[in-house]
Amino acid sequence: MSAPSIPNLNSLRRGALRGRGKSHAADSPDVCRSDSRRKQVNYDAVIQSTDDDAATSRQSAVDAGYLEDPFAALLHTSGPVSRRLPLMNRGTYVRTTGIDRVVDKFLSSAQGGRKQIISLGAGSDTRFFRLKQKRRDVDLVYHELDFETNTRRKIAQMRSPAFAAAAKAQAGVDLRAESAVSSQDTSVLVTSDYLIHPQDLRLLPKKEGPLTGIDVTLPTLIISECCLVYLPPDDADAVLRYFLNLFSDTVPLAIVIYEPIRPHDSFGKTMISNLASRGLQLPTLERYHDLKEQRGRLRTYGFGDEPPWSCGGAEAADIDFIWQKWISAEEKERVEGLEWMDEVEEFVLLAKHYCVSWAWRGFAAESPWKDLPIPPR
Repeated sequence: MSAPSIPNLNSLRRGALRGRGKSHAADSPDVCRSDSRRKQVNYDAVIQSTDDDAATSRQSAVDAGYLEDPFAALLHTSGPVSRRLPLMNRGTYVRTTGIDRVVDKFLSSAQGGRKQIISLGAGSDTRFFRLKQKRRDVDLVYHELDFETNTRRKIAQMRSPAFAAAAKAQAGVDLRAESAVSSQDTSVLVTSDYLIHPQDLRLLPKKEGPLTGIDVTLPTLIISECCLVYLPPDDADAVLRYFLNLFSDTVPLAIVIYEPIRPHDSFGKTMISNLASRGLQLPTLERYHDLKEQRGRLRTYGFGDEPPWSCGGAEAADIDFIWQKWISAEEKERVEGLEWMDEVEEFVLLAKHYCVSWAWRGFAAESPWKDLPIPPR
């Protein structure tokens, strides 16, 4: 599952749930099961396709100067992109910058030695290569999990001469080295510090033990960038329980989640209706609908300061707060100078409907995220 972009506000204004007639399947159980499987496959394809939207938004933000990412265009397979609205570009910038701040704090934490990141529904995300570009010597193993269709497409693009050359020259990652194992299964990639797993997250909790290459002794950060929200709540919770049980209480474990929130006001209802008109459903949004519920979810599933996980915690902030409090005045001035944005109030409204939540357990006495501002409760 891949992360979609923040929806276009004009589309949100116009969006309405289109009526879809119910099919009347025959009474045969086999026919019913076949119809159910077909609907599931179709919905999976819709979710997989959101990666194109996310990649387009990321590339638009790069082209406009909001983000630096020399790898994004090399993974984007749909040709030149149309420039997104300024409020969309700023939203993509704040979303990316907020998650990057949490990731950077994790990598700078007091736990020495090798660290591990597991990215759920990574799609065409380039964070691993951007990290290696900035921190060439970081001792990190990076895992990406996504549908087989998405991993196969991404690996094919990364094997292209242009991407492989950029990865080696700018990030020191040699995707064509002998240590980069590519078996007959073109949906799998294994290197010494970068692994791509074709994995339906709904099936992950049924596995015995970790996926190949995941080291359950390393300090680990899990990233879910608008991924778990596509799962039914019980399935999303099962994924969190899987990782909670995978790592012992003594291993430092953290998570960062980016998701929409506040579906009950007029803007939120229009947002949900707009997504539904594209065939997209967000089953988990209703259960974890605000910052309090996002924090509570992480505490319930093993993150926080309750015994036996001392030195833990769980926090959440919406994108508007992150723009106001996490971004320096100098950086805000730079971003504001890139494009004229006359939809400031609309950006604030949009930004209040998405959040970043983060949590940790088992780290050193002081949280690596202690200096990140948090909203009043």
